[in-house]
Amino acid sequence: MRLNPLISSAALATLAFLYLPMLAVAVLSFNKTRYGLQWSGFTWDWYARLFSNPDILEAARNTFVLALVSTLIATVLGTLFAIALERYPWPRRSQGFLENLLYLPVVTPDIIFAVALVVAFGAFRAVSSLFEPGLFTMVLGHVTFQIAFVALTVRSRLKSLGHELDEAARDLYASYGYYVRRVLLPLLTPGIVAGAMLAFTLSLDDFVISFFTAGPTSQTLPLLIYASVRRGVTPEIHALSTLIFLVTVLLVLASERLTRR
Repeated sequence: MRLNPLISSAALATLAFLYLPMLAVAVLSFNKTRYGLQWSGFTWDWYARLFSNPDILEAARNTFVLALVSTLIATVLGTLFAIALERYPWPRRSQGFLENLLYLPVVTPDIIFAVALVVAFGAFRAVSSLFEPGLFTMVLGHVTFQIAFVALTVRSRLKSLGHELDEAARDLYASYGYYVRRVLLPLLTPGIVAGAMLAFTLSLDDFVISFFTAGPTSQTLPLLIYASVRRGVTPEIHALSTLIFLVTVLLVLASERLTRR
């Protein structure tokens, strides 16, 4: 079937609109000129300065610690939630309520979610100082929206497996714990890994929730880029943005590949 020229042109124009600005940033990260858009030669100096900047290295450490810890927690909770929602015989109303609850973090605007977290942490702060703004509150904030994406990814994998394996395991007198460990989890591994990669990517790129839950010593790369841009965009920021974009693209492609497999 031949593609409609109008539709294909619109698709190409949309892709160009999305990715040409990122390509321009990547090109400028190799430009010798510190300010302005005029090309004056190729250089790796900005990447070298990027990796020798202590503030950027500290922000990178916070970013990856935050992404790794929140992803691990969200992957465990999201996987358990998906199994419980798909395999446990919930009453119809209860299942509908839980499904709506699962989609809520996905469709809720980040700013609303962030304000709700600030209010909640403010109430919890009266009970414990653990909820002072910092890396701990950022991890909690990220986990709250990551769980939904992990659960949706794992649940789609569960739906493709069907209930035949459950019935076969019961026919062979396997305990439910044995069935989960030796049959279900190995089959769910591609979905779990894909959900974890998606959660890691979302945490890596998040700005709004991090901005509202961060403390003075828990700056992440998106927050650093925002603060730097307000003072003027430098080639180091171009280089940093390019690296973050490349890591995100690689994780998304790996997640997509695992999901298809």
